[in-house]
Amino acid sequence: MADRKKVKKVKKAHPNLRLVKNGDIEQERHGKGPEEKLRFGRRRRMAILGSVLFLVLAVLAAGYWYIIHNYTVTTIYVEGNVHYTNEEIIDMVMDGKFGNNSLFLAMKYKDKGMEDIPFIQTMDVTIEAKDTIRITVYEKALAGCVAYLDQYVYFDKDGIVVETSPEKTSGIPQVTGLQFDHVILHEPLPVEKPEIFQEVLNITQQLDKYSMKADKIYFDKDYQVTLIFGDAKVAMGDDGFIDEKIMKLQYMLPSLEGKKGTLDMREYSEDLKSYSFELE
Repeated sequence: MADRKKVKKVKKAHPNLRLVKNGDIEQERHGKGPEEKLRFGRRRRMAILGSVLFLVLAVLAAGYWYIIHNYTVTTIYVEGNVHYTNEEIIDMVMDGKFGNNSLFLAMKYKDKGMEDIPFIQTMDVTIEAKDTIRITVYEKALAGCVAYLDQYVYFDKDGIVVETSPEKTSGIPQVTGLQFDHVILHEPLPVEKPEIFQEVLNITQQLDKYSMKADKIYFDKDYQVTLIFGDAKVAMGDDGFIDEKIMKLQYMLPSLEGKKGTLDMREYSEDLKSYSFELE
């Protein structure tokens, strides 16, 4: 009886004490019960998980703060654009939330197609420094354009219609004299001589090679070529020796500036030193 009273006193003083009966002998085992151990383990795991989550959020918040405050764009370089001005390209690229953050822009526009912007294939934004980006514009390949129903219809080297616009793009020659009765976007211009577009491409490439820009490339009914530079015309004839003629033209074109008339280059030979110019 005395032992039982002693046990009761111990249990009262130590409520967490668990007594296990082993035969006729009661032994005292100190520790927590199964349910309390389970609750303790759960609380411990929750505490660890909470600490990890807090640490992750703290790191993310610190990273966000660092990126926002250290990658603000102040200097921009633009290259490769013809149809759009530098200011127009910058407005397109830096539009929207975080539009002035260099890291965000680099991820957003890396090799991204610009399907909703006429004349542009892709734009690439690279970080030159934390506050400096370079916008490289890759425009759709254009060989020339034709006028049709108050629109300029732009086509590629194969005569495929790439874009239409009410505005004429500087640096893209307008081809005149071609006959067609309809235009469908992303389909070839329906001309009688489809290979004419390769000739147009060759002419524009040769002109670019010598830093010359023709305002118009005219084909008559026999597909004889005339290049138009302001008020001056250059009759090139057929596509024979066209590369050689354009090479010689680079030396004569400056003398035609401000003049109205036609330079006759239809005949070509290596020995021919001069060409006639007929004033209008």
